[in-house]
Amino acid sequence: QVQLVESGGGLVQAGGSLRLSCAASGRTFSSYTMGWFRQAPGKEREFVAAISWGGNTYYANSVKGRFTISRDNAKNTVYLQMNSLNPEDTAVYYCAAQISGFPRRVREYNAWGQGTQVTVSS
Repeated sequence: QVQLVESGGGLVQAGGSLRLSCAASGRTFSSYTMGWFRQAPGKEREFVAAISWGGNTYYANSVKGRFTISRDNAKNTVYLQMNSLNPEDTAVYYCAAQISGFPRRVREYNAWGQGTQVTVSS
């Protein structure tokens, strides 16, 4: 299990961009599938994007074409580039690490960061 710390959240206008970062501790970082999830008030935590140890990427349909997930194993960091943001993207965004399982399933992640707030204004 790794420790995760998110950063990069903030307030942007609709159509703007943000880049989230997730710094991970532990020398086994490259062996984990890394995912981004988000949770808006009163809603379930939902899958956003994931990237496997081999670099395969997965996206929710709602963000496909707008968000890009990447990882830098040398820096133990995963990124989420978010473009063309809209108010529906407003949520707390969480970074998560998965030892094994389906990349899109929230329950199959083993470690979680504390979250970073993303707010998109109209």
